[in-house]
Amino acid sequence: MKSLLIKLTLGLNEQDISPDELPHINSFLTKGYITKKNNLYKFNSKYRAGTLGLVQKSTAYLNVIGENVRDLFIGEADLADAKEGDLIIAQRLLGARGTPSAKVAEIVGRADSYSVAYIVLKHKKKSLVNLKNDYPVGVELSQEELDKYEIDDVFKVSNQENILMERLGNLQDPKIDEKIVLAQYNKHDEFDEEVLKIAGSFEEVDASHYPNRVDLRSLSFCTIDPVTAKDFDDAIYWDDKNSTLYVAIADVSEYVKPFGAIDNEAIYRSFSIYLPHRSIPMLPRELSETLCSLQPNKDRLSYVFEMKLDLDSLEVKHSKVYEAIIHSKRRFDYEEIDALFEGKVAAKDGAEKEIFDWLKKLRLITDALKKKRLKVGYDFHSNELELELDDESNIVSTSYAEETPSHALIEDCMLLANKEAAAKYSRGIFRIHEEPSQTKLQILYQELAGIGMSIDIKNSIKETITDIQKQAKEMDLVSEVDTLIIRSQMQAKYAPLNSGHFGLGFEAYTHFTSPIRRYSDLIVHRLLKAINNNDTQEGSYVLRNIEVLTMTISEKEREASSIEAEFAQRKFARWANENIEKNFKARITATKPEYRAEIIDEISGARLLITAANNAVLFQDVVVCIDKADIAKAKIYAHVVESSDVQS
Repeated sequence: MKSLLIKLTLGLNEQDISPDELPHINSFLTKGYITKKNNLYKFNSKYRAGTLGLVQKSTAYLNVIGENVRDLFIGEADLADAKEGDLIIAQRLLGARGTPSAKVAEIVGRADSYSVAYIVLKHKKKSLVNLKNDYPVGVELSQEELDKYEIDDVFKVSNQENILMERLGNLQDPKIDEKIVLAQYNKHDEFDEEVLKIAGSFEEVDASHYPNRVDLRSLSFCTIDPVTAKDFDDAIYWDDKNSTLYVAIADVSEYVKPFGAIDNEAIYRSFSIYLPHRSIPMLPRELSETLCSLQPNKDRLSYVFEMKLDLDSLEVKHSKVYEAIIHSKRRFDYEEIDALFEGKVAAKDGAEKEIFDWLKKLRLITDALKKKRLKVGYDFHSNELELELDDESNIVSTSYAEETPSHALIEDCMLLANKEAAAKYSRGIFRIHEEPSQTKLQILYQELAGIGMSIDIKNSIKETITDIQKQAKEMDLVSEVDTLIIRSQMQAKYAPLNSGHFGLGFEAYTHFTSPIRRYSDLIVHRLLKAINNNDTQEGSYVLRNIEVLTMTISEKEREASSIEAEFAQRKFARWANENIEKNFKARITATKPEYRAEIIDEISGARLLITAANNAVLFQDVVVCIDKADIAKAKIYAHVVESSDVQS
């Protein structure tokens, strides 16, 4: 519904209306919320759509979506039964003096379309309550119906219709955690039969069927990915003689056409979701892990950026992007390439020797590119936690992923291709990251001063942050301080117009290199192909609803991140429940508005709510005792039993 409201704010062309949207369009027309002119549907100037925020003392503000206008005040008499976070169509109160105001015309969606509920025992009777807050849900069940279920039985709930959609299982089963995090956002793993049928209908690549593609099969491309990876988006090749970098990306757009069944599902998902034990792909595995994946020793369709570098300035002298066929010669994991750079691996044959030779030369280039990039951009070190689960879906071990030379090499190759893609158009999909606000920076500086840092405001944010990071290194708090700095930043997002990328220090940036797992990249491919073919009709078609699309995929990205983070915390809550009254090493990660800590022991990464802190300070190492674990809410409570005299 939010997507439809944004479209109607910006203007929705009649031919772009989906069958699911049509009943809402007809209803809104009848009620006078929208108008139709020249086959374009748009909100009547009297109405605005948005989400309800800051509900206080029966008054609220409407956060208008789809346009940059002031929030509208909604008074007590005009709020109806709307609640914070609800999707609202509001009628502007024109002529009213003072703050721009409105009244609720209709509630068209609840804050959360879906939620998860479970059975608890209250006053010796079974009740159905929200998993996250223990409030009753809107589903009406008789006591007789409730008694059919067991305590801790878990359900997916539609908040729009106030019905139980399905029983997910029982809270005591660790395997239900995955179902819980997916149900909250109505995510699913399975693909419809129609989607699978289309995905399975494609034949293996036959080069003779693609005479117009550039044949790059003779070049010694290779892929470098995590050892567990199955979807290989990108392959690289460095032509040292001509100082030319080739970045070949899976040509998903050849198989996934606009408005087809696969495309519709890909839009809905927008991102692949990665859990510790498995992935939930954006595309059917027949494509994501097979036909689109740049597997070794197989012909694959790719979309290639060919970039000639000036080795003195480290600038791209010339680049072109085109449809090609490649034949990856090897699939490497990061560990293998790191071993190569450490001199621990020898080539097995002539083909591998050729790849190793150009990889060593390319590393010198990417190291220099990174050094140049960090003169204007930022180098943040935030630890990426990895969980290992057993067959019963319980935590076995934890570790932190480290960036190694092999990671850095691939990263700068991809950054270069993404930059070049963004330079090819002025309107499309950009990955933007705005400067942090002065208010957030001041809060950051105050926090850092509290741990003994001397904050010297320089001529630029870059210089100030660099000085802070230097002090953090001296205090052995690099990742902790970088995490605080990242929190002070604006959130990166997708946008139809460029406003630069503050964190990377790039004037223009986009996502081009991962169309198997990000829908944004697939759209960039379609746009670039239209531009290359001088197909203005296709180009305008791709861009027609680009504002809505960028907002939608930015939201989907946040959902995917929330799912991954909450799944981990649910696993930690189960682990903590087995370790009540045991002591663990931890580090204080927040002191306001409440004390929080993170375990840094044999199991690391569990986030704790601290009930008694013994005057601990930020980033101080402490010993905590686990008091309680709330598996339903994925919260762990602990108290500090021992503090070090000084912070680390």
